[in-house]
Amino acid sequence: MGYAVVLGEALVDLLDGEHDGQPVYRQAIGGAPLNVAVGVARLGGEVEFVGSLGDDVLAGRIADFLTATGVGRRGVVVRPVPTALAVATFAGAEPDFRFYGEPLSYGLLGPEDLDVPLVEGASVLYAGSIVLLCPRMLAAARRAWSLATGLRVFDPNVRPRLLSDRAAVAGLREVVADFVASADLVKLSLADAEVLYGDGTAEVAAGRLHDLGADTVVVTLGARGALVSADAGGTRVSLPAPAVRAVDATGAGDSVMAALVADLLADGIPPEPAGWSARVRYALQVAGLVCESPGGAVSMPTRAQVALRFPG
Repeated sequence: MGYAVVLGEALVDLLDGEHDGQPVYRQAIGGAPLNVAVGVARLGGEVEFVGSLGDDVLAGRIADFLTATGVGRRGVVVRPVPTALAVATFAGAEPDFRFYGEPLSYGLLGPEDLDVPLVEGASVLYAGSIVLLCPRMLAAARRAWSLATGLRVFDPNVRPRLLSDRAAVAGLREVVADFVASADLVKLSLADAEVLYGDGTAEVAAGRLHDLGADTVVVTLGARGALVSADAGGTRVSLPAPAVRAVDATGAGDSVMAALVADLLADGIPPEPAGWSARVRYALQVAGLVCESPGGAVSMPTRAQVALRFPG
């Protein structure tokens, strides 16, 4: 078992709610890649987070949280800016994020800041999410992708509110294609596929990603589970999500990726396509457990907790 490098953003989520009849915002450390890194660590994998933090109290809390959860920080740089915030409102369990902060603390890692031996030595490299919209961070991600000697995993994790118009969507689509072309695993939500391509089905989205070059594709479908496609000419397998008492879906998709990365660290690529179905089925259990607790990174479970919640 080697280690994973997770490259991307870290920020603070402000979760909309109320207390004693008054509106309040509860702080929760987040950012999709940070959620992935924490999820990998909680599931027993060794992982290093690579990204930029601000220099305020909130950034200190993020750094302390990473350390407390067992996530390495050798690839983290600190910049003299406030921590970016993501304000989340909810329609049921699904969060809707709006982002605040300029300059954005999470987008200030440049290609020259990369710890090259750290990236080159990783068994798994993850990239994706909001960094694809930050020029310096995108350049760092591209360099890391080119340096990687292990498996490459990618998750666009599209944030529509950060895409101003069709031209912005088209630009992101081109960036996504560049990473997908050499990805060993791509996770894409059906909602992301609809934003990027206007596709209405998971099967079409999976086929498109294979055409771009992806080896294995997992399309998540929220409460309906996921579609697994282990190769371009193979059978698409639909897997149901477990029945859960969902209160907050923040980080659910990230936990799917975390579980898949943790299993790649432990056992590598499955020798048979059917092995991916077993792994995704487990990842959906991890996501289901995350949905039963508020917050994202703070809800990432251990393997023991998953086994207790979903025995057998």
